Amino acid sequence: MSPASTRVPTETPSLASRGLAILSQPWVTAILALALVIALGLVFHGNGAFYKWGTHRDALRLISVYAILACGMTVVILAAGIDLSVGSVLGLIAVAFSILVVRWEWSAWAAIPACLLLGACCGAASGSLIAWFRIQPFIVTLAMMVFARGLAKKISNGEKIWSAQTPEIFTRIDSRLLGENISVVTLVFLACLVICWIGLTRLRWGRYVYAIGGNEEAARLSGVPVTAMKIGVYALAGLFSAVAGICHAAQEYQGDPEAGATYELTAIAIVVIGGTSLMGGRGGVGLTLLGTLIIGYVDKILSINAVPEANRLMLTGAIIVVAVLVQRRKS
Repeated sequence: MSPASTRVPTETPSLASRGLAILSQPWVTAILALALVIALGLVFHGNGAFYKWGTHRDALRLISVYAILACGMTVVILAAGIDLSVGSVLGLIAVAFSILVVRWEWSAWAAIPACLLLGACCGAASGSLIAWFRIQPFIVTLAMMVFARGLAKKISNGEKIWSAQTPEIFTRIDSRLLGENISVVTLVFLACLVICWIGLTRLRWGRYVYAIGGNEEAARLSGVPVTAMKIGVYALAGLFSAVAGICHAAQEYQGDPEAGATYELTAIAIVVIGGTSLMGGRGGVGLTLLGTLIIGYVDKILSINAVPEANRLMLTGAIIVVAVLVQRRKS
């Protein structure tokens, strides 16, 4: 008998099994969820408001600040971490940027780099404590959340920083381009998204992030500079928090020490609903874009239908739980 006649035939996957495999992909689930949300918007359109471009433009503008935070949060979560301080760092930067521009009359070319550096330093401080002293990210970033909020209130004396004469940089950041069809803040979010995508998919740095999130000890034994990478990942999250803080101050035309409260929860919700695993090592910023659209449209649809804020918050919480349960089932 020839060897060919003794070969055990392999079973070809059925069409149904292939379909289930495709449907189990996070991006497919996120796209289906987004399609469902848009379908709900077409039905519950708020007296035709959902059919107007201005509604979609405003939804993107309102969610963009949260989405910028979510870009940094995505990288942190991919590295099996968490950052609860991004909302407070946003508030600190909003106050600092307003003080530099409104009170001290710094130019935008000096104020923006200074605020970006401050945000990155806040993130790097958290990353250093996590990497060097092996403290849980939840504890470290919770401490940074409280510290940054206290510092924002300290330097502002607990008051909002504003001026009767709006600084030009605020007007520029809060403006719309392309025939008033897209806001500058939305373009800033897309730029942050592209930066993260390039870093995670085209650079060695991105492979290191996924390796740490998948198995930190294996990554360390493979020569990955885990300590430096963790510091860098949290510094990047702090940098994006600074970007979001600058945009928030420009949108509100003031620096509010209370700005950004609970924003970290929305950023985490965007990442999780998009499909990035909270366990680390699986996901990406493409999924974060889908999560941004889902959260943005859910909030806008509820808003144009005059749903009370309390009900909107409860629904968002329920959506997060469902997203986590779907992830566990896939795992």
